[in-house]
Amino acid sequence: MVNKKRINNIEETLSKEEILNDYRIANESKYFSLVGRREVLTGKAKFGIFGAGKEIANLAMAKVFEKGDWRSGYYRDQTFMLATGMLTLQELFAQLYGDTDIKANPGSGGRSMNNHFATRTLDDNGDWLNLMELKNSSADTSPTASQMPRLVGLAQASKLFRGLKNLHKKEYAKFSNHGNEVAFGTIGDASTSEGIFFEAINAAGVLDVPMVVSVLDDGYGISVPRALQTTHDSISKFLSGIERKKGDDNGYLLYVEKGWDYIGLIKAYKEGVDKARKEHCPVFYHIEECTQPQGHSTSGSHERYKSKERLKWEEDFDGIQKLRQYILDNKIATEEELTAIEHNAEHEVKKARKAAWKHFMAPMKKKRKELIKLLDLTTCDCTQKDSILEIEKELELIKEPIRKDLISSGRKILRRICNQCSNPHNSLKKNVGRWLEKEVKEGTIAYSKNLLFDNVKSALNVKEINAVYDKDAVEVPGREILNKNLHHIFEKYPLAVLFGEDVGNIGGVNQTTEGLQERFGNLRISDTGIRETTIVGQ
Repeated sequence: MVNKKRINNIEETLSKEEILNDYRIANESKYFSLVGRREVLTGKAKFGIFGAGKEIANLAMAKVFEKGDWRSGYYRDQTFMLATGMLTLQELFAQLYGDTDIKANPGSGGRSMNNHFATRTLDDNGDWLNLMELKNSSADTSPTASQMPRLVGLAQASKLFRGLKNLHKKEYAKFSNHGNEVAFGTIGDASTSEGIFFEAINAAGVLDVPMVVSVLDDGYGISVPRALQTTHDSISKFLSGIERKKGDDNGYLLYVEKGWDYIGLIKAYKEGVDKARKEHCPVFYHIEECTQPQGHSTSGSHERYKSKERLKWEEDFDGIQKLRQYILDNKIATEEELTAIEHNAEHEVKKARKAAWKHFMAPMKKKRKELIKLLDLTTCDCTQKDSILEIEKELELIKEPIRKDLISSGRKILRRICNQCSNPHNSLKKNVGRWLEKEVKEGTIAYSKNLLFDNVKSALNVKEINAVYDKDAVEVPGREILNKNLHHIFEKYPLAVLFGEDVGNIGGVNQTTEGLQERFGNLRISDTGIRETTIVGQ
């Protein structure tokens, strides 16, 4: 075991194995970023946005992320996903290639951008999985800061499960352990300029929910320096008024840490998340001095806007190099041991890339073989026979064909085949046309299936029941009917909650929720401020 004093009196004891395992994960994540970028620049993947420079904060956060917890984060969280076991290296590459095989790419099945992370909550029959046996991630979305409103709702769920005793029954045990779950959110510093970020921060502070927000600050928003984006050039200074002080009823525990400080980050996350879990208070981490060694994405180069001095600083304060030096300084491992870990990490990444690409390419090569086999031109006297053979040759020469290459070649060939080719019973034009129709259909299904829940339990399959009125039915105001129905719903379904502007204390502006809060309590029937985005997120 590593001596506690030698690791800055950290509260917990870290073993050599744990530290070196973190070093392994950090290096695997780094090499994934490097190799993934190359895959984009060589055309195998169409876009890349990676988590390099954020590895150490992700590792520290992963240590306190427990089964039953939820993540609502952004595209720099690949190290976190690896460290928590929610994704493998091969699955990261499958995401990068847009593999539509759900088993190979369980997070999105090729329907989302790479480094958009998600875990599954339903089985194939549409039944809930036991979320308390899983570490959970809500699906990322592309608009910056859009993860924040949903984060509020995930944290609020813990508060509801803790405060509503009816939800402590065994039948709800797959969703919560009496509200002991924490919702973790990550966001880049530049995205804190978005209005929905501030709305979410305010909402969680008012609700006093176990929401842990980490702002990973690398000093830039693409090319725009932080000083042109954030008041005081610091999001933690800007938000200093939200800090929970002694005697305050609510507010955030506020931490400012360095993105390269392995021990400091572990200690801060352990302390803050423990309090969020036990006391149900929001926690805010401003992780300064992160780096972004590959620039924002594969669409540009950070050398265009960073000075030589800044680039040199990023080399000196690279989190992985800092962790390496810490391990050597404290004699936790030798230079040879660390070099071996680095080489093995690079090997594992290359192996994962090869396996993911092979899986992605296998069906494409099979489809190419099918198309070429169809093109028997021995009996063809088409005037464009040579042109067809040229297209076929070009397709064969493509080392790694993708669906677009196959469909495009099929369409070019179809346009060049005359109607008289081959015999009427085995028409080349018809055969190629059928092949093309089949492939277009398969491609459409591969990318579009399951965009809507089409299981037997889908709401779309609920049969309509038309209203039947008695001849002597009494006419009453519509609000009374709605009010009675709401009372019935909240009596019958303990999971039902209602929140919004004016729905609680005054019973709604039209009195449709009259008496609900008094009967079912202010946790289930609650007023909110005028903050529509976070209401949707909740």
